[in-house]
Order: sequence, then C-alpha cells, then structure tokens
Amino acid sequence: MKNIVIIGFMGTGKTQTAKALADELSLEYVSVDELIEKKEDRSINDIFREDGEKYFRAVEKEIVKEVSEGENQVIDAGGGVVLDEENMKNLKKSGIVICLWASPKVIHERTKEHGHRPLLNVEDPEGKIRDLLDERKPFYEKADEHIDTSDMDLQSVVSNIKEILNDK
Repeated sequence: MKNIVIIGFMGTGKTQTAKALADELSLEYVSVDELIEKKEDRSINDIFREDGEKYFRAVEKEIVKEVSEGENQVIDAGGGVVLDEENMKNLKKSGIVICLWASPKVIHERTKEHGHRPLLNVEDPEGKIRDLLDERKPFYEKADEHIDTSDMDLQSVVSNIKEILNDK
C-alpha cells in the first residue's frame, strides 16, 4: 500500500487523525516532527529558538525524504512541510496527500492552550493564523484531497479519508 500523508496547518487534527487512521488500517504511524525531535535530541521549540526556522526546515526536508522512501505508513507531516516543493514531490511520489483544513477561529481555539507552537507565540495569534493560512494556501492546495475538519469529530475525519481511499 502506498503511504497516506496527512498535511495541514497546526490545529487541524493531523496528529490525532494520522494515529487513528494508522490504527484502523493497521499501518505504521510516522510523525515527521517526532523524528526531527529524536534526530536533534531536543524539542521543536528549542530548535526554532536556538537555530531558527531555516535550520528546522533543512532538517525537516531530510526527514521527509527518508520517510517518503517507506511504504504502508500513515505520515503525520508537520504544518510547514508543504512550503518546500521537493517535500511535496517526495510525499506525492510515495503516497496520497490529504490536506486537513479548519477556520482560523477553530485553529486558534484548538491551539491556544498549547505553548509548544513556536509560530503562534505572538501578541495576536488568530491574526498570525490568518496570515500564515493565506501564505500557505497555494501550497496546501497542491494536496490530492482536502477535508475541512472545522465541524467534524475525529471519527468523521477518519471515515472521510477511508472513503477517499476506497475511491482510489
């Protein structure tokens, strides 16, 4: 089976969805962010603070390339993976890319209690979410499929993805 790659902005449900989907389909769950933290032996927040986003994206690119060479995986790609064209080519080559969406308000509600979101450690997080979504929209649109999770529970999102996979 090809890989199933879950992309989308933070707070859209990538991690929960990828874990649940992997469990239901008996596939391996792979988190790009977890692999980065393991490789670097520090948190993503620490990587951003100590070495900056450019360094983080370089490590992320390396990990995406490695993960894309596997199969039978549900890949939980980080929120910014789409910013690099090569990442998207690698992920699409080995799997179907499904983008999860949500409204800025919903994303803010889902992420406001989490201090581990380095891009949202700003004065106006909802405004920052809107700006980042606008900036990344053309990249997210390159996914094979899209699901708006704003008003969906986890099981509904997983069911939607399973329907998409059955139609392929």
